[in-house]
Amino acid sequence: MSKKIALFTTEIVTYLKETGKVSFSAPSNIALVKYWGKHGVQLPQNASLSFTLSNCKTLTSISYSKKKETTADFDFQFLFEGNPKPSFEPKINTFFERIYEYCPFLKDFSFVIDSQNTFPHSSGIASSASGMAAMAQCLVAIEKALGSTLSEEQLTQKASFLARLGSGSACRSLEGPVTVWGAHESIEGSSDQYAVKVPFEIHETFQNYQDTVLLVDKGEKQVSSTVGHNLMHGHPFANERFQQANDNLKELTEVMQAGNMERFIHIVESEALTLHAMMMTSSPYFILMKPETLEVINHIWEFRREHNIPVCFTLDAGANVHILYPESVKEPVLSFIDKKLARYCQNKQYICDVVGTGIQQL
Repeated sequence: MSKKIALFTTEIVTYLKETGKVSFSAPSNIALVKYWGKHGVQLPQNASLSFTLSNCKTLTSISYSKKKETTADFDFQFLFEGNPKPSFEPKINTFFERIYEYCPFLKDFSFVIDSQNTFPHSSGIASSASGMAAMAQCLVAIEKALGSTLSEEQLTQKASFLARLGSGSACRSLEGPVTVWGAHESIEGSSDQYAVKVPFEIHETFQNYQDTVLLVDKGEKQVSSTVGHNLMHGHPFANERFQQANDNLKELTEVMQAGNMERFIHIVESEALTLHAMMMTSSPYFILMKPETLEVINHIWEFRREHNIPVCFTLDAGANVHILYPESVKEPVLSFIDKKLARYCQNKQYICDVVGTGIQQL
């Protein structure tokens, strides 16, 4: 268990409510500067920066009722799209165990957690970030209803902090459109413990930025992200990678304020390829890209070169391709995707998204 952080620990002597229900939606996010490698309890080896998305999100409701007596175990039921999902309960139980010292009311109440995604199940879009962010925000809202004395700013930070303990990248889904997770000298208020909204106005070029996700492979990843992160321990290029990421983050924040599209494209694509290079040089090594992933990348490079349209790609730890571009070129890019790239997607499926502002109460 991590050292207790006093800021996020509240003692509620008398609960103001005994029953209630809270509902929130939380979006997924896509990292532009990647983090790959953790230490301690879900702490990043380098800072990361992400676009918060809008359409790909998880909607979660939590109903709560006070037990007659506090028990040693957590009491909850998890529903996915209205149906019991017992296979997910061990993950929630582990999450509750991690956050119990910060949410001591968890053993005093029974919970029914009802969750659904706006994107298709097994679509290849990781739902852990949006799912854990939504659940964390619901728990913080319950704490507030019970009588928490934390300020609104502290509650937002706590929700991000709790989300991180469920899934590292989930902490970046609470706010938007651009967030940073990890202490970094160029980002005031940044922390390894939770993500923060960038403290500057992004250039109009990057506002309403589009993200079209090509569903190249909707299957389960061959190697989990947790295993991949652990392989950074003892990786021959780890320290250089952590420094590279922090350097790229500093430059990218400058680029996004200035509107330098050329450097934005270079940094974002380099970060995506470096992430996969670290996987390919781990021991054991692995490759999560598919042949179709490489075909898509080459078509994007060709399209950008021939038409001088500022479109680029990024990748998560998987085969799917996120295509990033300004709203001003949406029409030609979507035409290009439909005519040239959809063929590389399973069932020609892709998802159109746009940067968003984070958590919303339902």
